[in-house]
Amino acid sequence: MPLFSNNIFNYDQQAITDLIITASLKIIFALAILLIGFWLSRRLQKLIIRALRKSSLEPTFISFAGNISYYILLLVFFVLCLAQLGIQTSSLVALLGASTLAIGLALQGSLANVAAGILLVLFNYFRVGERIEVAGIEGVVESIEILSTTICTYDNRLVTIPNKQIIENNIINHVGKPQRRIDLVVGVGYEENIDHVRSSLQWVLDQNSEVCAEPAPTIALGELGDSSVNFYVRPWVKSEDYFRLKLQLTEAIKRKLDEEDISIPFPQRDVHLIQPETKELDIKTA
Repeated sequence: MPLFSNNIFNYDQQAITDLIITASLKIIFALAILLIGFWLSRRLQKLIIRALRKSSLEPTFISFAGNISYYILLLVFFVLCLAQLGIQTSSLVALLGASTLAIGLALQGSLANVAAGILLVLFNYFRVGERIEVAGIEGVVESIEILSTTICTYDNRLVTIPNKQIIENNIINHVGKPQRRIDLVVGVGYEENIDHVRSSLQWVLDQNSEVCAEPAPTIALGELGDSSVNFYVRPWVKSEDYFRLKLQLTEAIKRKLDEEDISIPFPQRDVHLIQPETKELDIKTA
């Protein structure tokens, strides 16, 4: 008598077939959920970015919000995919929570930079393309990333600064306002006529069409220096034109003063030498 009858063999074969079909269907449904998750997450990411672009939010924040939404939705669909396969997701969530805590403790510095990056974007301290000065570095903002900010200095060097260091330092935004004042000090000789000097300086400002009419520029005798009479010349210009116009106006003022024969003295000091009286010594010879 055989150990296994044909009925038992047929039953085992049918059970294996049913098991394979059931597992295959679960895998197919799980893959379908995952593929739909990829498509839907990407679709929703584009919709969120498109909606945020209609506001006045920083482009860096819009990109960051879109990426975060994409990965969160993708994680949700991944958990659903595991549930479809029959995997207990409760234990997985607990494991992810413990792993997140451990990673957070190990990456405290990086998380601080992430938090600082979010603050920089939310409060809009500066934008890409603006001229700023922070942590001893001055230049144009190249990019604002979630961990660091890259600044291109005026001599074309790229400097990457951690966001935490930026938040903890004073931030000077040179183009945060539409207009900026140029402060020039022009020293002339004491023998020069004050009204003549003032009219010459005013002529230079009037000839430059990029100097703002409002607020009106200021030309005033500021101080009586050791070697010169110093005039304060303070025109207002557009913030993006500040550095270029400062150089142009400095050169134009020098040319105008030379044309009007107005002297620009250099620091000088009179030194009086006092020699002590010499006494004749009588030398007695023996």
